[in-house]
Amino acid sequence: MTVDALTDVAGVRVGHATRIGDGWLTGTTVVLVPEGGAVAAVDVRGGGPGTKETDALDPRNLVQRIEAVVLTGGSAYGLDAASGVMAWLEERGRGVRVGPDPAHVVPVVPAACVFDLGRGGDFRARPDAATGRAAVEAADASAPGARVAEGGVGAGTGAVVGLLKGGVGTASTVLDSGVTVAALVVANAAGSVTDPETGVLYGELFRGRRVEYPAADVHEAARRRLAESAARNTAPPLNTTLAVVATDAELSKAQAQKLAGTAHDGIARAVRPVHLLNDGDTVFALATGGRPLDATRPLALNEVLAAGADVVTRAIVRAVRAAGPVDGPGGLWPSYGELYGDPREVP
Repeated sequence: MTVDALTDVAGVRVGHATRIGDGWLTGTTVVLVPEGGAVAAVDVRGGGPGTKETDALDPRNLVQRIEAVVLTGGSAYGLDAASGVMAWLEERGRGVRVGPDPAHVVPVVPAACVFDLGRGGDFRARPDAATGRAAVEAADASAPGARVAEGGVGAGTGAVVGLLKGGVGTASTVLDSGVTVAALVVANAAGSVTDPETGVLYGELFRGRRVEYPAADVHEAARRRLAESAARNTAPPLNTTLAVVATDAELSKAQAQKLAGTAHDGIARAVRPVHLLNDGDTVFALATGGRPLDATRPLALNEVLAAGADVVTRAIVRAVRAAGPVDGPGGLWPSYGELYGDPREVP
């Protein structure tokens, strides 16, 4: 049974650590892969990224497999969360072997951050190594194939998309070949996820079903609410959308990097504009290698690439729909759900 989440890729687990209240509105999300690691790559397209260990994922470089990816709030300060994940992995002997003793390992833990500083009211309230450890422990304690919490949790706790509250979202698909492709995103964009003329989510236009547009009076009321909240908020739109795309296909590092690159198309469908100078849009790709691609079909990778973009778009839509509103000392961000209501299925 699938749960339409990143955890549908066998062996991949997700853990969140969330801090809310007393000036806090931030957190960390860890994607933990099966012991022994997964092939990994990254593609950074935003103009203001905050990352750690991304150079190690270049196909030209030594590291072949990694054990975990960290997505975190706190801007560059929050990258310290990766240290807690490194320590947890080292204690279990998981990482790149660098000496004769099995304990001599260096865990390579790529990480990327979103800007959410001050959104809870306290600029200094941001994730640290303890937050990262809490998130990886939550991932380790989760059951295989577990559902993944969405909305204002983990790295999406303080996320904002345009004038709306953002968050974490996830989605998956199984191809005709049996290969699973899934994504987890932190939707925290300077651009908007809604069409200004209608209020419909851009990402909904790519779901393969007829779209139900909000009623005109509902959209007008939403526009007034958003204008009011924008007038109250003073924080600059320094943001970032992060994604992890995972598959059980057997991919090389170069193929994984191609997957990370094409998955950015999924962000571009759901957020406009995208990849701005004040974004740090970053996509990681993970391949656990359980299913070899058909060697007789040189273009078999295309199906995985297309699916990666599709699940990223769906995950962004789910992140926005799952997010709840925030009204606190750091600002006011309505949720899409409170403005436009819950979606209804349209044939």
